[in-house]
Amino acid sequence: MLNRMMLKRVIFFYAITAGLVFSFPCFAIDFDPDSYGSLSDYLEEVYGVDGNAGLTAFPVLNVPMGGRAEGMAGAFSAVADDVSFIEWNPAGSARLARTELAFFHNNWIADTKVEGAAFGMRHNDFGIAAATKWVYTPFTEYNIWGDRVSKGYYAEGVAILNMAFNLFPGYYFRGLAVGVNIKPAFRFVPDYADSDSDEVTIDTDKIIAGSGASQSAVALMGDVGLLYRGNFLKFYNSRDENFSLAFVMKNFGVPDVTFKLTEDPLPSVIVGGVAYRPIRPVLISFDYSVPINLYDITLSEKPFYAAGFSVTISRFLSMRGGLRLKAGGTRITIGSAIALEKIVFDINYTLDLATQIQPLNRVSVGVRLDLGDHGRSRIDKQVDEFYLAGLDSYAQGNDADAKRLWQEALKLNTHFEPAREGLSAIRAEEELQQRISRIQATMER
Repeated sequence: MLNRMMLKRVIFFYAITAGLVFSFPCFAIDFDPDSYGSLSDYLEEVYGVDGNAGLTAFPVLNVPMGGRAEGMAGAFSAVADDVSFIEWNPAGSARLARTELAFFHNNWIADTKVEGAAFGMRHNDFGIAAATKWVYTPFTEYNIWGDRVSKGYYAEGVAILNMAFNLFPGYYFRGLAVGVNIKPAFRFVPDYADSDSDEVTIDTDKIIAGSGASQSAVALMGDVGLLYRGNFLKFYNSRDENFSLAFVMKNFGVPDVTFKLTEDPLPSVIVGGVAYRPIRPVLISFDYSVPINLYDITLSEKPFYAAGFSVTISRFLSMRGGLRLKAGGTRITIGSAIALEKIVFDINYTLDLATQIQPLNRVSVGVRLDLGDHGRSRIDKQVDEFYLAGLDSYAQGNDADAKRLWQEALKLNTHFEPAREGLSAIRAEEELQQRISRIQATMER
């Protein structure tokens, strides 16, 4: 049963957070009570205008699929603990706890929709994942008389192939995860007519064969990510680390492999992230992103920030929220997750503050299927049982049995240092006993 006191605290926490987020611009500037303008006008006074915004190609790369990552406003590079990591830090697959298959639907602006699917799994210290995402919007062209002359869908899509490895793993130092994504992408533009021509002729409304193909493109890019997890100011007992750091380089590549459309670069960005769990139910994260225009560094967009948090209410319910501060693109996101035995439902609501204040105008829904952990939890349980039984035998003076049990633990998990330390203690004890025996033998002579 849900703890009512905990629920009240979380509701209060959300209320305070939302109040601070919405009132932040108010504290930063002076309002003229006789003026009227959109909230974006006020945000421009606070954060400035980014004259380089909108110069990159493939906006599908900037639209999140959804899931827990979007619920935390994209402050996810250092979290990366479920399959939605694939968009934020490719190193995440090397530290996945569970194999997951997920499907996403994001009801983006106007009639634009975003669909996505992702799969991720890990074997020991090696992780792999794959995902696909596509965005589409109706394309309709009218002539000067209002007659429809062409129709179809403008679409963009990207496929992501992921591989990661956890370097230097151990019991106390869990390792440094390194990952890469390979990402081919496409842009499809339907054929259109010459209905915008200044001279209206009998051929004006005819579809121009190949006109859409001339604007379509295929891109190839990649991501590189690092992820470190450890413990820092940890005031509760858990084997899970409570602190993580991330460094990611995203969308570095060629915007059109045919080199016919080379005006617009990819939305390349370098990201640094940190995540911290001060108490077990609460996770806080922060990302700092620096866009890089690979064609002309002086045309790069301004850096932007994202902060997110997640609160576990009960075993089956969690809530999250986040704020992204970006010139011309500030967003507030609030979401929740309902976890059943083998399935998790993620629902997020996003308010885009680039326009006038209006109702929550974007909704994303995600479904994550838990496909198991390949027996890792069962093996961890067996390792613990062998280790504890070994401690009991060692305490009773049965070193031989303790040695056998700890060796069994190491067979299952070669990184389980407590068992190795126990064996070292037994060896040191045996060596000491041998020295004592040699000294006694020498004295008897």
